[in-house]
Amino acid sequence: MTGLSLLGLPDDPCRTTTLLTGPKLHGNQRNATVPNPQPGNTKPNYYGAKRYATATNGMGLAGLEVKRSEVQILSARPMSIRDISLTTIDGNTTSLAEYSDETVLIVNVASRCGLSPQYEKLERLQRTYGDRGFSVLGFPSNQFLQELSSETAIKEYCSATWGVTFPMFERVKVNGRSRHPLYEELTKTPDAAGKAGRVQWNFEKFLLSPTDEIIRFRPPTEPDSPEIVDAIEAFLPQPAGGART
Repeated sequence: MTGLSLLGLPDDPCRTTTLLTGPKLHGNQRNATVPNPQPGNTKPNYYGAKRYATATNGMGLAGLEVKRSEVQILSARPMSIRDISLTTIDGNTTSLAEYSDETVLIVNVASRCGLSPQYEKLERLQRTYGDRGFSVLGFPSNQFLQELSSETAIKEYCSATWGVTFPMFERVKVNGRSRHPLYEELTKTPDAAGKAGRVQWNFEKFLLSPTDEIIRFRPPTEPDSPEIVDAIEAFLPQPAGGART
């Protein structure tokens, strides 16, 4: 054998090969295999993704044998917005994959903002469409210095003042270098005027369809505006008889 192809690459002894998992091996190691898991340890004894370069004067990986069943090939699938890790307001780890079949309205909220009465209309959307595969998702942010100082205080405020039942998440930054990865992706979407980039203010809204289409609405657009309601309706399965709510 004059070369090794784990990813369907030509068996070329003079190309650089990336061995995605396993300990560092050398070209003169014959009959080498990737180690099995240790007894009682369900996690394979891999050493992470290592770049294993072989140059090579025609020698390549001659004599090296690796059992395909013991080699972990990492997926090349790009990360989806639904794969981004999120933390709920109660401190639990989740992601938008939990809402993979749903249309969601993602809103950066703030308790001390002049737009906070939008909470009432957001909750109304939740109650109207929640049983049809829709959810509002609230992301508190102190980016504009108008949010409370703790998740506990935010949760109590939302429940007591607006009767919020839709999912809420921990405080995030929506702009700047330290913005949350979710907003790193969302802010690539342009608004109706074709402008992408920074979140303008609290209560900016991003409507995400089950097929990951995104529509952006700026803060002054009320949750019950025709633009938002029509977009939600368009993404949702129609009720029996085809009549809209």
